[in-house]
Amino acid sequence: MFETVIGLEVHIQLNTQTKIFCSCATSFGEAPNTNVCPVCLGLPGALPVLNIEAVKKAMRFGHAVNATIHPKSIFNRKNYFYPDLPKGYQISQFEIPIVESGELFIDFKDGSSKRIGITRAHLEEDAGKNVHDGDRSKVDLNRAGTPLLEIVSEPDMRSVEEAILYLKKLHAIVRYLEISDANMQEGSFRCDVNVSIRPKGDEKLYTRVEIKNMNSFRFIQRALEFEINRQIDAWEDGVYEDEVYQETRLFDVDSGETRSMRGKEDSAEYRYFPDPDLLPVVVSEEMIAEAADIPELPDQKRDRFISEYGIKEYDASVLTASLEMAHYFEAMIAEGAGPKNSVTWLTVELQGRLKNGMTLESSPVDAVTLATLVKRIEDGTVSGKAAKEVLDHLIENPQEEIDAIIEKLGLKQMSDDGAIEAMVDEILHANEDKVAEYKGGKEKLFGFFVGQVMKASKGSANPAKVNEILKKKLS
Repeated sequence: MFETVIGLEVHIQLNTQTKIFCSCATSFGEAPNTNVCPVCLGLPGALPVLNIEAVKKAMRFGHAVNATIHPKSIFNRKNYFYPDLPKGYQISQFEIPIVESGELFIDFKDGSSKRIGITRAHLEEDAGKNVHDGDRSKVDLNRAGTPLLEIVSEPDMRSVEEAILYLKKLHAIVRYLEISDANMQEGSFRCDVNVSIRPKGDEKLYTRVEIKNMNSFRFIQRALEFEINRQIDAWEDGVYEDEVYQETRLFDVDSGETRSMRGKEDSAEYRYFPDPDLLPVVVSEEMIAEAADIPELPDQKRDRFISEYGIKEYDASVLTASLEMAHYFEAMIAEGAGPKNSVTWLTVELQGRLKNGMTLESSPVDAVTLATLVKRIEDGTVSGKAAKEVLDHLIENPQEEIDAIIEKLGLKQMSDDGAIEAMVDEILHANEDKVAEYKGGKEKLFGFFVGQVMKASKGSANPAKVNEILKKKLS
């Protein structure tokens, strides 16, 4: 039996208006090589000037993960040669990062949690982007110099599940803090995965392999599963030392396999030294205290949802896993929908109908509209079953109003006591033999009577009213 050891290095692009060392815009999707200047192009004589907003956002993150924020940190030059690195080095933090020794907690479905240590979070500049076009490779330097916060975990994760839970919690935290849009498709939140295996009970750390530049939870899961199995197979076949060595690998999404990219460098090979063009970063106690003014975070919001709205812990965890979901839920509550029904109709019914890459943000049904539907269930206008038909129609016709759809589809629920009582009398009169059997002790026949009334009303009778009147009549 083997144990997996996983550590993650997550790069998040901070959502500053300008780059970390120059005034070029950080906007995404511009024409190649237009958001550039002598500083981010690495031209001789160009000098970097630190963007203080990047420092403030890094400190906000430090407070969110209970970390130490260093009043003095240093920028270093990390030397390596790659086409998308115009200076021939990257400005990063090495010996003294801005944030160190933090933690976050991941939550499991059984209600338990686990602490994952955060070694450090340091500021650095992003590189450009290589674009491969047939037999040619092009370089777009628009992204070069975009501020990054690299968050390095301890090797505390012991399964693929734990790694994904950690990434999702981290993604939620940076979104709640509003320090990054964390858009994985645009590369604003990407991850390098370090993974190794060892026999269960062994405390030694064996050779770790790095899987580079992952920007999808699903691909990270698949890459980890393949790489763990590859290493276990090599160990069991007696070729571990030949096939598993310190290297950087890439994940091939088509084959579902990791493949070798290059040997993994040690820190000494980067020849780190303090950047002579940048003074040490010194932040005052006042600045550190000011950065502590952070919004309600996922765990705090989850606890508040449980106490304030009386919902289950698991449901609260699902609702607070993303900022959009939490905002949507609270907007429904503000509109007057009941908490428990709001949970079901948001997390089960609406989410289950969002197909083909559609997200909550792009949903054709907004929070006010879904809350209105929930209120129509709660006030007896429609049954839960009929409401599903309304929602199906609404997904295809979002411009229509709830009440108009209910009328149009003939789904309005009958709640008139007199009308329902007349139906009940008719059903009981037509089934006097079964009434006698029921009164003789065959109580399972109650469901038969309910079904007959619902059939007679074509499903429009309010089930609660039907049950109430039937019980009264049959007693």
